[in-house]
Amino acid sequence: MSDAVTIHAAKTHLSALVARAEAGEEIIIARGNTPVAKLVPLVPPAAAPDKRRTFGIFRGLIEVGDEALDDWTEEELSEWEEGHPGDPLRNP
Repeated sequence: MSDAVTIHAAKTHLSALVARAEAGEEIIIARGNTPVAKLVPLVPPAAAPDKRRTFGIFRGLIEVGDEALDDWTEEELSEWEEGHPGDPLRNP
């Protein structure tokens, strides 16, 4: 159920009004006798899906067979297996 309070009362008792809104109550704020705003509870962001990435999310959905390497030359294959000579991360 909504309860009307004046702007002056809302400024004076803002913490208490916010606590009431958090509890699920709707509070109407009025200028004189004219309602001008409504204080309502905010839906928690917990309803939003988890945006973190999951490692291995496509496991079992994508397969790459040996035929993916069929177009590679012997030089490209050996560089892949042994590392490129100019590669700074290559072990000496």
